[in-house]
Amino acid sequence: MPVAKSKSQKMREFAAQGMSRADIARKLGVRYQFVRNVLEREQSKKSPVKGFSEGPQAPLAGPASVKVRLGPEGRIVVPAPFREALKLKEGDVLFARLEGNEVQLLTPKAAMQRAHAMLRQFVPDDVSLADELIRERRRETEEE
Repeated sequence: MPVAKSKSQKMREFAAQGMSRADIARKLGVRYQFVRNVLEREQSKKSPVKGFSEGPQAPLAGPASVKVRLGPEGRIVVPAPFREALKLKEGDVLFARLEGNEVQLLTPKAAMQRAHAMLRQFVPDDVSLADELIRERRRETEEE
C-alpha cells in the first residue's frame, strides 16, 4: 500500500519541477506563506556550496571563473556550483550585459541593486524617496 505524501513533500516536488510558490499554493489549496516557509526551511538545511560565500555582494571564495563552452545556438551552461551558490533553478531569469569584451550575467536582485546604485547618485543622502511618495499620496488624498 503506497504511503500518502504530505503537503510539504508535494511542495518540495513541485518546486523541484520549477513550479512557482504561488502556483504550488493554489494547486494544494494552502496559503503562500506556508509554501514559502516549507521551501525556505528546506533551503536553509542545505549547506552552502564549498568555496562560495552567501549574500548578494559576497565575492566568491573559490575560483571566480571557470571554463565553459559555447553550445548550439550560442548556449552556455552556468556551472552547478554557481547555480547552487546563487540558488538558481531551471527557468529563472538572468540579465545578460555586454561590458567591453566581457559578458556579465546578473540575477534580478543584482540587476536591481545596480539600478538602485545608479539612481541613488541623483538623490541627496538626506532624502527618502519612499517618504516623499507617501507625503505626495497623502496630499493627493486630502485634495480629493
